[in-house]
Amino acid sequence: MLVFHIIQIILLILLGLATLYIFMFSIASLFYKQKIYSDNGNMKTIAVLVPGYKEDQVILEVAKLALKQDYPSNLFDVVIIADSFKEETLAALKLLPIKLIEVSFDKSTKSKALNKAMATLDRAYDIAVVLDADNVMAPDFLKKINAVFEHDFIAVQGHRTAKNTNNSWAILDAISEEINNNIFRKGHRVLGLSSAIIGSGMAFRYNYFKTLMATVTAIGGFDKEIELKMLKEGRKIVYLDDALVFDEKIQKSEVFGNQRRRWLSAQFHYFRKDFLSALKDLMLKGNVDYFDKAIQFIQPPRILLLGAVIGGSVGFVLLNYFLTNQNTYSTYWVILTVICVLSFVFSVPKSFYNLKTLEALASLPKGMFMMLLSLLKIKGANKTFIHTQHTSNSEDTSSK
Repeated sequence: MLVFHIIQIILLILLGLATLYIFMFSIASLFYKQKIYSDNGNMKTIAVLVPGYKEDQVILEVAKLALKQDYPSNLFDVVIIADSFKEETLAALKLLPIKLIEVSFDKSTKSKALNKAMATLDRAYDIAVVLDADNVMAPDFLKKINAVFEHDFIAVQGHRTAKNTNNSWAILDAISEEINNNIFRKGHRVLGLSSAIIGSGMAFRYNYFKTLMATVTAIGGFDKEIELKMLKEGRKIVYLDDALVFDEKIQKSEVFGNQRRRWLSAQFHYFRKDFLSALKDLMLKGNVDYFDKAIQFIQPPRILLLGAVIGGSVGFVLLNYFLTNQNTYSTYWVILTVICVLSFVFSVPKSFYNLKTLEALASLPKGMFMMLLSLLKIKGANKTFIHTQHTSNSEDTSSK
């Protein structure tokens, strides 16, 4: 029985710490108020960088929509970085008023594509905006990004949100995105910490970004590498909740698994790489942001945390009742479950409290299982380029 109690205590501590972490930031996110920035009449030059690998299905539509910004057309360029596109796609892109940069690598990565593009571009830009090949900016996105850089910021993350919620997997993916927006962006900013960046829908001072990207060695998770570098330098990353970028959400369970496998692998890689350095900076320099980011990488995925807390609570409450009659531990498990569930309740936007979400929850157990499988298969995933194929689904077909 002693071993049983020790295991129970260890799990309570580990799951409790992970739950308290997201609970604290989910509560903080409720107090987030978006600051309104003024551009003071100064309009800066912007490079909208869109790297794409075999994205023939979506890139033409994305390029056309990217040009429709409420921003002076002579002050921004849409730069499509085309890796392994079909000839007919390239020919169609060349007819658009964009900059097309064709690239080819033995091993393709997003960081290589961005570096090649910035080495090729000869215009002196003020701001670099990075999008994924399926992203669509709201018409006022660049205007809001421009205003932020009138202030002393080096990087900003826009509000990436769902382009489509046409099936259960897309809905769950959309909810996951908004939970992360609330916890790792809104909640962090309320408590004075930097916003997390996502890899797209983000912007930087151009020269700084160009210099920073030249140091990147990541195959996967380049955004995590540059984020750690910025935080180690003591830079602050801000968040613009009202600067929207619409992102295609996954359509199939296998894509869910592959995508999470890539993310988890990158997180574990950078936790191992930076944890001791972050701990040292915390103790010697008081760099909370850098340490928080390292700790963030070892946090269990939210979907797995929810499953582990609920499953652990049910299991141990029953075992405590039938085997040991340790009601004190059972009380702790019930409290932990309530806190964990409240963390999700506070961080899921009200717009998702509807029948469609209730139906999508039926896929949640499979999502938890897929995430667990991804966790077991992460070895080496950070050393391999794992491509997420996008479709031409530019609008929410669930409404049709």
